[in-house]
Order: sequence, then C-alpha cells, then structure tokens
Amino acid sequence: MPTLDELIIGFDRALRTLAAPARECRPSPARTVPDTVLSPSEKDHVARLMRINHTGEVCAQALYQGQALTARVSANREALQGAAREEEDHLAWCEARIKELGGRVSYLNPFWYASSLALGVLAGVAGDRWNLAFLKETERQVEGHLAHHLDRIPAADARTRAVIEQMKTDEAGHADLAQSLGAAEFPQPIKWAMALSSKVMTRTVYWV
Repeated sequence: MPTLDELIIGFDRALRTLAAPARECRPSPARTVPDTVLSPSEKDHVARLMRINHTGEVCAQALYQGQALTARVSANREALQGAAREEEDHLAWCEARIKELGGRVSYLNPFWYASSLALGVLAGVAGDRWNLAFLKETERQVEGHLAHHLDRIPAADARTRAVIEQMKTDEAGHADLAQSLGAAEFPQPIKWAMALSSKVMTRTVYWV
C-alpha cells in the first residue's frame, strides 16, 4: 500500500502535470533544428497531432504514477519512476511545439489523467508481471502511433519530426525495459481493447 507521503507526492505530480508548464530534463530534440514555413492549415493539423501526443504523455504520467504506487518490487517501482521522468520530457517537448504552432492542449486532459491513473492502479494491483505487461503493451502501441504520425506530418516539418522520432525511440526503450523486468504477455483481446480505447482518445483529442 502507498504511504501518505507517496500519496501527497502523487497529488502534487497530478497538479503539476495538469496545471503547470512541463519541465524538461533533456533539451528538446528540436532545439537545433531550424523551423520551416508551414501553411496555416498545415500548422493547425500538426498542432492537433501534437495535442494528441501531449495528451498521450499526460496519460503516461498518470499510468506510471498509478503503477509505481502499487508496484510490489522496489526495483520495478524505481524503473517505472525513471521511465516517468523521460515521459515528462516528452510532455514538455510536445507542449513547446504546440505553442510554436499556435495550438492548444486538450480541454479533456483532466478526464484522461484520472482514467489513466485508475488503469495504472488496477494494473499494479494485479501484480508486477501484469503491471509490467500493461506498460509494455502501452509503449508498443504508442510506438506504432508515433510512427503513424511521422507519416502524417509535412515532410518539411523537421522540428516536429525530430521530437516525434526521439519520443518513439524512448517508448521502444520503455517497452524493452518492461520486458527485461519480467513482463507477462497480454492475451490478444486485451490488446484489442487497449487499441480501441486509444483510438477513441486520439480521435476525440484531435478536435477537443
């Protein structure tokens, strides 16, 4: 069971994720990439895609928080917390790129955060092997989702591409980490259900 201190820290993390500018530990991959001229429609489209990615990172913070609170093995808890710190970089990078493009983050982020936190807690309660299985499958699906976004952004938008490519690399590393720590393998119906919920989120956040 999480301690009172851990619950307080978790509440503080939730507030910072939803209400404060994200803080990066690593510089954005876009920092040295020159910007390019995009049409208004291209800017709007890319900003919406990055809004989806930003919400995905909000969900990741909640998932990792819920899983870390309920992880039974201390090494697994530390691994989840380390991955969460990398995901916070992603949050900051997406937020910065959205602002550059003149977009906004999703109005529904509090809802997605709460839902993901609940899922993370449930995954942790099921036991560490299933906790890690949830992490692995989530990261594999996010990796595929980011690859799809790379195909949808304008070829000239090197700044956005640099951010997404680094995020994709990190997500693959998190999935490999979960595997190395002993993640179980989800049955196919659970993977399909996760993919369906992800599709609902991405299509909703593109507009809202």
